[in-house]
Amino acid sequence: MLVMQNSRTIFEHYANGGSARDRWPIFSGTKSFWGIAALAAVNDRLFKLDDPVSDTITEWKSDPRKSQITIRQLLNQTDGIEGASRLQRASIRDRIAVAIRLTSFAAGSAFIYGPSHLQIFSELLRRKLNGRATTRYIEARVLNRLGLRRLNYKQDAKGNPLPATGFELTAREWARLGELVLGRGNYHGRQIVPANLLREAFTGSQANPSYGLTFWLNQQSRKLSGEADMERMLDLPWQNAQWTNVCICKDAPADMVVALGSGYQRLFVIPLLKAIIVRQGSNARFSDAHFLRLLLGRD
Repeated sequence: MLVMQNSRTIFEHYANGGSARDRWPIFSGTKSFWGIAALAAVNDRLFKLDDPVSDTITEWKSDPRKSQITIRQLLNQTDGIEGASRLQRASIRDRIAVAIRLTSFAAGSAFIYGPSHLQIFSELLRRKLNGRATTRYIEARVLNRLGLRRLNYKQDAKGNPLPATGFELTAREWARLGELVLGRGNYHGRQIVPANLLREAFTGSQANPSYGLTFWLNQQSRKLSGEADMERMLDLPWQNAQWTNVCICKDAPADMVVALGSGYQRLFVIPLLKAIIVRQGSNARFSDAHFLRLLLGRD
């Protein structure tokens, strides 16, 4: 566990043989780094968030549903494409080819979490880069500027990177993404993405106000029905998950954003408090809301 406030470490503790030097898998926390890379690509004028995906994934041109999907909907997982957790199976040799052929429902109508959306986005980015490796792009535009090097990428048998998971980071390394958020796109004097563009990542959709562009949000409204265990919600069939009136923690500031990985790997960023909290560990019983209340002194 690592807590930073006002650019200073105010608490750091490692248990069960862990240390500040040990890298730990962040699983789907990896998605948020690719979300920043997507915004960098917008800033580099490779595409606009509301461009149709079919302008680049031309196989979708003739599909009445897929032709309507935008890049924004890929990134906030409201594109209607089935989540396809099976894409994680090692037996699938070319996961991009499989993802592009997945079944589609009406775009914008539902939040369907899974690896398929970023897998398709990675192919869109590759084509926009005229075949240049997407891993080189995210390294040059995001990771190296955060001082993150020698990261391993999960790949399928064809060599396609799997952007929905894979990174292993120390708590201090993961906190650098939080510093980027607090810096409004600036990390130690390096403007990685413009502030106005970064704000796009923290805007939810009608289908899921608690999820922006690869970041989770702590929505607050008068209609809130309760706090959600995000990981348990994601285990439900997407048709049964209700996202519209839930938050992560009622007692945490509304501007909190979260990078979230399986096994309760967490990067909480709270701009109001200028605070960054990293939690890494095993898949034990854990409550985001209870943890945050303890941390914020509100329990």
